[in-house]
Amino acid sequence: MEPKFLALEQEKQDRILNAAMKEFAQNGYKNTSTNNIVKQAGISKGLLFHYFTNKRELYLTLYDYFVELFLKEMQQKVDWEDKDIFSRHRQIAALKIKLFHQYEHIFNFLNAAMSENSREVKSELDSRKEKFINHNYREMLQDIDKSKFKEGLDVSKIIEIISWSMEGFAYKQQAKFKGLSINEMDLEETLQELDGYIEVLKYSFYK
Repeated sequence: MEPKFLALEQEKQDRILNAAMKEFAQNGYKNTSTNNIVKQAGISKGLLFHYFTNKRELYLTLYDYFVELFLKEMQQKVDWEDKDIFSRHRQIAALKIKLFHQYEHIFNFLNAAMSENSREVKSELDSRKEKFINHNYREMLQDIDKSKFKEGLDVSKIIEIISWSMEGFAYKQQAKFKGLSINEMDLEETLQELDGYIEVLKYSFYK
């Protein structure tokens, strides 16, 4: 991230980042208007391009910044000594909820980037996505305790089913929390709801 941008007060940084992520997530790279970004962020277009040379640099910088932020938070706050796949997913769910409060469009933006095909950013983005997916998968799932699964199951497929279930729950919570303040978000209640789904999955796949 550009040092001049990082020198801004956090509130102003977040306004610009959230406005840019919202536009890119909703409209894709090609159809995103920097005019709409600056309007939502409450800044001038000249100021935006003072920090980011052009739309392409803004997009790729956003992607790099939030992937690095997400992975850094995972490294610092997930207990990697715990080898249980459900425990890891639960910790990451709690982390996502907290990040979503500060950057409400972060996961919509990252998910939209997975299918972005604009020629202007596709080559650079594809190499970044491959690194992110491989890193994320390796760190999260490579060393889980597979002895807990019932015999005869295809563990690789079960891991995918569990991951899809957790992602579906995350999307549900994003819709639920949209527009709420941190005081209106009940993290404990959300994690209790997640625990209910985890128990169903454990019953299905664990010994």
